[in-house]
Amino acid sequence: MAYTHQNAAYDLDLFDEELNDTATAPKRRADEEPQRKTRKKKNTRGKVVTLPQEELDKIRRRKHNPLKLILGGVSAAIVTFVIGVIIVGQVQLTELNQEIITAEHTLANTESIYIQNQMKVESTLSNAEIEKYATEVLGMTKASNAQKEFVALESGDKAEVSAHQDSNIFTQFFESLSNLWS
Repeated sequence: MAYTHQNAAYDLDLFDEELNDTATAPKRRADEEPQRKTRKKKNTRGKVVTLPQEELDKIRRRKHNPLKLILGGVSAAIVTFVIGVIIVGQVQLTELNQEIITAEHTLANTESIYIQNQMKVESTLSNAEIEKYATEVLGMTKASNAQKEFVALESGDKAEVSAHQDSNIFTQFFESLSNLWS
């Protein structure tokens, strides 16, 4: 079998000998082990590339693109501004929530005080006490039948609709037509 040596990842010559001589292969493997290791060392000696110090410094030096620097700075500023706006909004929201909680607490206290005052007023001013005060202090009396006047309405309720009528010929014509159909 003939293999081409185009594939650098595999050394296919080693397998050629093993395929042809399968009986002698274990003996050769033991003999060829040290040769393979030495062969690898020999191949890598001439492949190391050295660069002069100037080229190494040039490669190590970072090239800064001014457009990328400006774009990065602007995008960082925008991100910082957006984060700042979000933080300020959250602070304002927290302050408003605190004000709402304080106002609700004040409202609850005020309603409680109002209810207490209403209860005090209602307990001091009952109907019997009001009548007693009116008769004793103000000199008032209860209304008798002689003081009552009765009003009778014999005619029922009436409703009149007043409409402004135009004396236009066309409106009179349309009214006469609508009277025919109704």
